[in-house]
Amino acid sequence: QVPLVESGGGLVQAGGSLRLSCAASGRNFNYYAMGWFRQAPGKERAFVALISWNGGSTYYADSVKGRFTISRDNANVTVYLQMNSLKPEDTAVYYCAAAVSEVVEWEAYDYWGQGTQVTVSS
Repeated sequence: QVPLVESGGGLVQAGGSLRLSCAASGRNFNYYAMGWFRQAPGKERAFVALISWNGGSTYYADSVKGRFTISRDNANVTVYLQMNSLKPEDTAVYYCAAAVSEVVEWEAYDYWGQGTQVTVSS
């Protein structure tokens, strides 16, 4: 069983937008903080954004602040990442993940999706 499944990645020109979705396998994930991470070729996995279990708190990496928005729909057990004003440096595989606490370190997350590729062309 795959606990988290990402979708919505693709190829977009610089300045464009994409919305990523992450569907969880059960309503128990409504009790987890959810995060988005990304990994570009030759780079370490990097924090992008997280949202608390009830959606009351959000956190963003400085590199995406003001451009990306994380949200969640607990009725559908789904988390989203709206990405606007995309830049070539945003190109990466994007992963969603679940954690029992609000942390930015990827090592602390308990469940992961398989990732979705985002490519931003110039």
